[in-house]
Amino acid sequence: MGLGANVRREVAVPVLLLTLWLWTDIQGGEAIWLTVPSTGTKCVSEEIHNNVVVLADYVVVSDDHSHIPTVSVKVTSPYGNNLHHSENVTHGQFAFTTHEAGNYLACLWAGGHNQGGEVSVNLDWKIGIAAKDWESVARKEKIEGIELELRKLEGAVEAIHENLIYLKSREADMRTVSETTNGRVAWFSFMSLGVCIGVSALQVLYLKQFFQKKKLI
Repeated sequence: MGLGANVRREVAVPVLLLTLWLWTDIQGGEAIWLTVPSTGTKCVSEEIHNNVVVLADYVVVSDDHSHIPTVSVKVTSPYGNNLHHSENVTHGQFAFTTHEAGNYLACLWAGGHNQGGEVSVNLDWKIGIAAKDWESVARKEKIEGIELELRKLEGAVEAIHENLIYLKSREADMRTVSETTNGRVAWFSFMSLGVCIGVSALQVLYLKQFFQKKKLI
């Protein structure tokens, strides 16, 4: 009995550590420090699947408080749909729920009224479970402490499950594309070989007729 309990504890500890690590990995929410050039565009992208909440805050960081430079921001979906667009701002926020799976692109460029030089921008990009307002959930459902943390872990497990399903579907799509490409390459190789054999046979026939006309053979 004591041995079984020890085994269960030894198994439970790695599982708990793995769950906590996955929760920390999914929670993410780390800010990104971007340096936007005076001319040109700086873009960041994130591959996201369907029905995922995205929330982001951005703010221009400047040591000169008398003149804070501005930036323009545009966020587009994988199919080019415009999700957010702001011109000549010092800070802002965008939020949306994804309806397309693929790379979502956020591009920033310096505003037209800047006095040259690079612009530093702090971008806090949160996705999925990290973008959920847990304070509102706690107030609405009157939960706190361990119960709230367990609810967060439950959300993290669901997010992990959805990510695994998405990765599995992507792997199946890539495998289908790879198999189709291999089949087409094989057919192209056979066709190329057939063309080469046909051209060689025509060349031999032509040379034979040519030598016969010249009475060389």
